[in-house]
Amino acid sequence: MAVITEIEDLRRIYKRRVPKMFFDYTESGSWTEQTFRENTSDFDKIYLRQRVAIDMEGRSTKTQMIGQDVSMPVALAPVGLTGMQHFDGEIKAAKAAEKFGVPYSLSTMSICSIEDVAANTSKPFWMQVYTLKDDDFMQRLFDRAKDAKCSAAIITVDLQLLGQRHKDLKNGLSAPPKLTPASVANMMTKVQWGLGMLQTKRRFFGNIVGHAKGVKDPSSLSSWTAQAFDQSLNWDRIREFRKMWDGPLIIKGIMDPRDAKEALNVGADAIVVSNHGGRQLDGALSSIRALEPIVDAVGDKIEVHIDSGIRSGQDVLKAMAMGAKGTYIGRAYVYGLGAKGQEGVTDALNVIHKELDMSMGLCGRTDIHDVDKDILMIPKGFSGDWAE
Repeated sequence: MAVITEIEDLRRIYKRRVPKMFFDYTESGSWTEQTFRENTSDFDKIYLRQRVAIDMEGRSTKTQMIGQDVSMPVALAPVGLTGMQHFDGEIKAAKAAEKFGVPYSLSTMSICSIEDVAANTSKPFWMQVYTLKDDDFMQRLFDRAKDAKCSAAIITVDLQLLGQRHKDLKNGLSAPPKLTPASVANMMTKVQWGLGMLQTKRRFFGNIVGHAKGVKDPSSLSSWTAQAFDQSLNWDRIREFRKMWDGPLIIKGIMDPRDAKEALNVGADAIVVSNHGGRQLDGALSSIRALEPIVDAVGDKIEVHIDSGIRSGQDVLKAMAMGAKGTYIGRAYVYGLGAKGQEGVTDALNVIHKELDMSMGLCGRTDIHDVDKDILMIPKGFSGDWAE
């Protein structure tokens, strides 16, 4: 059995075990993938400042995200199709997160339904929703989340148009996977994955099939999806969604201080600085570059979180030092899930926690609340200084 010491270990196993179309779904961005790449490489441009001869005993990474206790400031981000990476993937990821003491975010485009995850966990999770046209479906989705005791809703606001991801189109991405000569040949080499999928009936989009009007089976799903996303979305529409959900609300997909202020005005409890993992507007800034101006604009009035590009505890530490109050991992935990199921998600969380804890100590801090920009060396102009 391979010894797991870093997230890359899990990614290598994941690539071997999961069908190509689902690996590519995770490991891709839109168009040229510039933003996808820079989400991670821009973290490398920020350096940590080491301190010595400081008492590093008694360290703690415990904090809160939207008022909820967390063992470290890391949530599992909403990721569509997680149940195609490993059978019952959403349930397994949620159970790992619950045991570790971090939030799990369930995607609307999950394979396991809200009810499936609620029935298999004992602590509340977060529910992610898209900005869809269908008011009836949206209200029932929020109501189902409330019935499942979800402790927050995440509204994703950057998906009015779907960014083109070349690999998904070429692979014919679908759930369950379309049976073509190429996909069958590839899946035949992923025996462990296939045997797992045979153990479960959860192979379709569980939150949509049987819940959205006219979507009774997977074949009717594609036409519904094509019409569902609201290209006319505006902030008044988001205010309507806010009325549908009276619990803690997180707005995900903010990359500009002006939009951060709008999110504050609609009554959100937190925002997520996010470019959708580089899967929407290619050529946009990395999330870590966009973070500081947004924190400066609204940080004392609303909780600012960040996702896109976080692959290590050092990345978490850098984001927190630059003013974030929480971070989200998507690909990092999906690698673990695809590699080893629930155990792999736990491995990913353990790796990130150890890196965060030790790096924080070596920077001379023993409490995550005391982490600030003094532990960083940031290049001049990293977050701006653009020509008018």
